[in-house]
Amino acid sequence: MNIKDLKILLALGTASVIGLSAVHAQPQLAPFKVESTAFPDGGVVPEKYAMRGENVQPAFSFTGLPDNAVSIAIIFHDLDVSLGGGTDDVLHWTAWNIPVGAGGIPEGVLPEGSVSGNNIRNQPGYMGPGAPAGERYHHYVFEFYALRENLDLDVSSTSRDDLLAAMEGKIAAKAAYVGRYRGTAQQ
Repeated sequence: MNIKDLKILLALGTASVIGLSAVHAQPQLAPFKVESTAFPDGGVVPEKYAMRGENVQPAFSFTGLPDNAVSIAIIFHDLDVSLGGGTDDVLHWTAWNIPVGAGGIPEGVLPEGSVSGNNIRNQPGYMGPGAPAGERYHHYVFEFYALRENLDLDVSSTSRDDLLAAMEGKIAAKAAYVGRYRGTAQQ
Protein backbone atom coordinates (compact mmCIF):
# COMPACT_ATOMS: atom_id res chain seq x y z
CA MET A 1 0.00 0.00 0.00
CA ASN A 2 1.43 3.37 -0.97
CA ILE A 3 1.20 6.59 1.03
CA LYS A 4 -1.55 8.00 -1.23
CA ASP A 5 -3.79 4.95 -0.60
CA LEU A 6 -3.09 5.18 3.12
CA LYS A 7 -4.15 8.86 3.17
CA ILE A 8 -7.36 8.02 1.33
CA LEU A 9 -8.19 5.23 3.80
CA LEU A 10 -7.45 7.53 6.72
CA ALA A 11 -9.67 10.25 5.25
CA LEU A 12 -12.52 7.77 4.67
CA GLY A 13 -12.20 6.45 8.22
CA THR A 14 -12.29 9.97 9.66
CA ALA A 15 -15.34 10.82 7.53
CA SER A 16 -17.10 7.67 8.78
CA VAL A 17 -16.44 8.57 12.41
CA ILE A 18 -17.68 12.12 11.83
CA GLY A 19 -20.77 10.74 10.09
CA LEU A 20 -21.50 8.39 12.99
CA SER A 21 -21.15 11.26 15.43
CA ALA A 22 -23.64 13.28 13.41
CA VAL A 23 -26.15 10.41 13.51
CA HIS A 24 -25.80 10.10 17.28
CA ALA A 25 -26.14 13.87 17.66
CA GLN A 26 -29.62 13.77 16.08
CA PRO A 27 -32.39 14.08 18.64
CA GLN A 28 -33.88 10.67 19.33
CA LEU A 29 -37.61 10.15 19.74
CA ALA A 30 -38.43 8.72 23.12
CA PRO A 31 -40.34 5.42 22.98
CA PHE A 32 -43.50 4.91 24.97
CA LYS A 33 -45.15 1.68 26.04
CA VAL A 34 -48.07 0.13 24.19
CA GLU A 35 -49.94 -2.88 25.55
CA SER A 36 -53.00 -4.83 24.49
CA THR A 37 -55.20 -7.45 26.09
CA ALA A 38 -56.16 -8.70 22.60
CA PHE A 39 -52.85 -10.47 21.87
CA PRO A 40 -49.21 -10.15 23.01
CA ASP A 41 -46.75 -7.99 21.09
CA GLY A 42 -45.36 -10.28 18.38
CA GLY A 43 -48.13 -12.83 19.01
CA VAL A 44 -50.77 -14.33 16.79
CA VAL A 45 -53.83 -12.15 16.16
CA PRO A 46 -57.03 -14.00 17.19
CA GLU A 47 -59.81 -14.42 14.60
CA LYS A 48 -61.96 -11.94 16.54
CA TYR A 49 -59.69 -9.12 15.30
CA ALA A 50 -59.31 -10.44 11.71
CA MET A 51 -61.36 -9.60 8.61
CA ARG A 52 -62.63 -13.18 8.34
CA GLY A 53 -63.58 -13.13 12.01
CA GLU A 54 -65.48 -10.36 13.75
CA ASN A 55 -63.14 -7.61 12.46
CA VAL A 56 -63.06 -5.93 15.88
CA GLN A 57 -60.50 -3.19 16.49
CA PRO A 58 -58.26 -4.33 19.38
CA ALA A 59 -57.85 -2.28 22.54
CA PHE A 60 -54.50 -0.66 23.33
CA SER A 61 -53.19 1.19 26.37
CA PHE A 62 -50.41 3.80 26.32
CA THR A 63 -48.00 4.63 29.16
CA GLY A 64 -44.79 6.61 29.40
CA LEU A 65 -45.92 9.34 27.02
CA PRO A 66 -43.89 12.55 27.09
CA ASP A 67 -45.46 15.55 28.83
CA ASN A 68 -45.67 17.49 25.55
CA ALA A 69 -47.76 14.82 23.80
CA VAL A 70 -51.31 15.92 22.96
CA SER A 71 -52.60 13.14 20.73
CA ILE A 72 -51.78 9.78 19.16
CA ALA A 73 -51.82 8.78 15.49
CA ILE A 74 -51.90 5.16 14.30
CA ILE A 75 -50.84 3.54 11.05
CA PHE A 76 -51.70 -0.17 10.79
CA HIS A 77 -50.34 -2.14 7.84
CA ASP A 78 -49.25 -5.55 6.54
CA LEU A 79 -45.50 -5.54 5.91
CA ASP A 80 -45.52 -8.78 3.93
CA VAL A 81 -47.33 -7.47 0.86
CA SER A 82 -45.79 -5.41 -1.93
CA LEU A 83 -48.34 -3.64 -4.09
CA GLY A 84 -47.59 -3.16 -7.77
CA GLY A 85 -43.99 -4.25 -7.37
CA GLY A 86 -43.25 -1.17 -5.29
CA THR A 87 -42.69 -0.31 -1.66
CA ASP A 88 -46.35 0.20 -0.77
CA ASP A 89 -47.97 -2.42 1.40
CA VAL A 90 -51.56 -3.01 2.52
CA LEU A 91 -52.85 -0.18 4.67
CA HIS A 92 -55.41 -1.57 7.13
CA TRP A 93 -56.13 1.52 9.21
CA THR A 94 -55.15 5.05 10.05
CA ALA A 95 -56.39 7.08 12.99
CA TRP A 96 -55.31 10.38 14.49
CA ASN A 97 -56.16 12.98 17.13
CA ILE A 98 -56.61 10.23 19.72
CA PRO A 99 -56.39 12.22 22.99
CA VAL A 100 -53.49 11.16 25.21
CA GLY A 101 -55.74 11.77 28.22
CA ALA A 102 -57.75 8.70 27.18
CA GLY A 103 -54.75 6.52 28.07
CA GLY A 104 -55.39 4.33 25.05
CA ILE A 105 -58.21 3.09 22.87
CA PRO A 106 -60.96 0.72 23.98
CA GLU A 107 -61.89 -2.35 21.96
CA GLY A 108 -64.07 -1.59 18.95
CA VAL A 109 -64.19 2.21 19.23
CA LEU A 110 -62.01 5.28 19.32
CA PRO A 111 -62.20 7.90 22.09
CA GLU A 112 -64.28 11.01 21.40
CA GLY A 113 -62.45 13.53 19.23
CA SER A 114 -60.45 10.84 17.40
CA VAL A 115 -60.50 10.55 13.62
CA SER A 116 -60.45 7.25 11.71
CA GLY A 117 -58.97 7.55 8.23
CA ASN A 118 -59.40 5.42 5.13
CA ASN A 119 -57.86 2.00 4.65
CA ILE A 120 -56.75 0.42 1.35
CA ARG A 121 -60.42 -0.07 0.41
CA ASN A 122 -60.87 3.70 0.71
CA GLN A 123 -63.23 3.13 3.63
CA PRO A 124 -62.85 4.74 7.03
CA GLY A 125 -62.19 2.48 9.96
CA TYR A 126 -60.30 -0.55 11.10
CA MET A 127 -59.78 -3.42 8.66
CA GLY A 128 -58.38 -6.47 10.42
CA PRO A 129 -55.70 -8.82 9.15
CA GLY A 130 -56.68 -10.88 6.13
CA ALA A 131 -53.67 -12.94 5.07
CA PRO A 132 -54.49 -16.07 3.10
CA ALA A 133 -54.18 -19.59 4.48
CA GLY A 134 -50.72 -21.02 4.25
CA GLU A 135 -47.60 -21.90 6.16
CA ARG A 136 -46.36 -18.34 6.46
CA TYR A 137 -47.66 -15.68 8.83
CA HIS A 138 -48.00 -12.07 7.69
CA HIS A 139 -46.63 -9.40 10.05
CA TYR A 140 -49.10 -6.66 10.90
CA VAL A 141 -47.59 -3.55 12.43
CA PHE A 142 -49.41 -0.94 14.47
CA GLU A 143 -47.25 2.20 14.42
CA PHE A 144 -48.13 4.65 17.19
CA TYR A 145 -47.00 8.28 17.08
CA ALA A 146 -47.35 10.63 20.06
CA LEU A 147 -47.86 14.10 18.60
CA ARG A 148 -47.32 17.54 20.09
CA GLU A 149 -50.48 18.83 18.40
CA ASN A 150 -53.65 17.60 16.75
CA LEU A 151 -53.82 17.28 12.98
CA ASP A 152 -56.25 19.10 10.69
CA LEU A 153 -56.77 16.63 7.85
CA ASP A 154 -59.65 15.87 5.48
CA VAL A 155 -60.92 12.43 6.52
CA SER A 156 -62.27 11.54 3.08
CA SER A 157 -59.05 12.10 1.15
CA THR A 158 -56.11 11.70 3.54
CA SER A 159 -53.62 9.06 2.39
CA ARG A 160 -50.91 7.45 4.50
CA ASP A 161 -48.39 9.79 2.82
CA ASP A 162 -50.57 12.80 3.73
CA LEU A 163 -50.74 11.64 7.34
CA LEU A 164 -46.98 11.11 7.52
CA ALA A 165 -46.35 14.54 5.99
CA ALA A 166 -48.76 16.22 8.43
CA MET A 167 -46.97 14.58 11.38
CA GLU A 168 -43.54 15.78 10.25
CA GLY A 169 -41.94 17.91 12.96
CA LYS A 170 -44.76 17.20 15.44
CA ILE A 171 -43.73 13.75 16.72
CA ALA A 172 -42.78 13.60 20.40
CA ALA A 173 -42.48 9.81 20.71
CA LYS A 174 -43.05 6.63 18.74
CA ALA A 175 -43.91 3.00 19.46
CA ALA A 176 -44.89 -0.13 17.55
CA TYR A 177 -46.89 -3.27 18.26
CA VAL A 178 -46.80 -6.34 15.99
CA GLY A 179 -49.30 -9.10 15.39
CA ARG A 180 -48.89 -12.17 13.19
CA TYR A 181 -51.75 -13.67 11.23
CA ARG A 182 -52.45 -16.31 8.58
CA GLY A 183 -55.81 -17.55 7.42
CA THR A 184 -56.88 -21.10 7.98
CA ALA A 185 -57.90 -23.59 5.28
CA GLN A 186 -61.50 -23.85 6.50
CA GLN A 187 -62.22 -20.16 5.92
